[in-house]
Amino acid sequence: MAYLLSQYPAVNHVFMLREVCFLRQLGFDIQVASIRNPDRDPGLMTAAEQAEARSTYYVKSTGMVRLLWAHVHTLISRPGPYIRGLAGALRTSSERRPQTLYGLFYFTEAVAVGYWMERRGLTHVHTHYASTVGLVVARIFPVTLSVTFHGSAEFVNPAGFQLAEKIHSSLFCCAISQYGVSQLMFACGYPEWPKLELTALGVDPDRFQPRPFRPSPAPFQIVCVGQLAPVKGLHLLIAAIAALVQEGRYIRLRFAGDGPERTALRQDVESRGLSGQVSFEGNVNQDKLLDLYRESDALVMSSFAEGLPVVLMEAMAMEIPCVAPWVNGIPEIVTHETDGLLVPPGDAEALARAIARLMDDAELRRTLGQKARLKILEKFDLQRNTQHLADAFRRRLGA
Repeated sequence: MAYLLSQYPAVNHVFMLREVCFLRQLGFDIQVASIRNPDRDPGLMTAAEQAEARSTYYVKSTGMVRLLWAHVHTLISRPGPYIRGLAGALRTSSERRPQTLYGLFYFTEAVAVGYWMERRGLTHVHTHYASTVGLVVARIFPVTLSVTFHGSAEFVNPAGFQLAEKIHSSLFCCAISQYGVSQLMFACGYPEWPKLELTALGVDPDRFQPRPFRPSPAPFQIVCVGQLAPVKGLHLLIAAIAALVQEGRYIRLRFAGDGPERTALRQDVESRGLSGQVSFEGNVNQDKLLDLYRESDALVMSSFAEGLPVVLMEAMAMEIPCVAPWVNGIPEIVTHETDGLLVPPGDAEALARAIARLMDDAELRRTLGQKARLKILEKFDLQRNTQHLADAFRRRLGA
């Protein structure tokens, strides 16, 4: 089958690479198509990412001649589905995007993907973060579709995202959290509920081993991993760090990731006089990220919305105590006061006080970290959870 992904490999979506590689180990023949090229040059990738990049079909790198031939061939061989697919793509709507222009983009990409699948004899496409293109592929070509929905962006405007139509057109759909399952239920209605599967993500606990515990760190090192985007609420975290520094606390915050908020966040840091306490590491590959985790005493998130953050799983597997807001799927990973600390979303003061608790109580940090790893071993082991996804494929595809 085909895996259709938005960008692969991508530093923010390493779980997709892990999922694909483990499914192949289980015997699945998976070929990957990515809408966009990798987010880094090969020299900045791990060896596994380089290998995947070499074998992936990149839609936006399709030459004009090949792209035109894909459309001509498809129009001649299946004119009715081609026209219906174009009409459906032009109905694609979004509050922020010109309808016709982006509909044409999706249609053009979908024909390229469908033609690529046809040439390789691929009859099923599973997609992460590219469900609109996947929907158009399934309209035009004789293939079945399945989708993994991550949230929470898909759930903000379910009508504009065509959530109900995507579920209806799919053989089955996955959600990575129980919260996500509930939102899909709400969007599609009761008759479609049998299509829904809970397929939680996971991490490899052998790769993410406990790091050495530091009872008296100086400075106290915090890592925040993820895209520098408005939804992550990172100005709240900077405000919390500023409050702790004003109390005279010796603390350091390291952002691992990049995104549209980078300039604004740097300006916020500079205006608060925190340049010596806050650093921006940029996008890092998994090898460098492991080094950052090993040097950290806590991982902190301040998001307004989340799906089921893999970075929480990674940190918890390494016995790093975590502070996170109680939004969306996060309480399904972190149990407050047991294996982490949860705070109200949008509350910088609560964030600061939770960090202060960890700084002041070494035994609390140790206990939370140890129980966090046990939670990952119990519920978010990559091998076990990917096996569950594999079972869903076998049941649904009859293989």
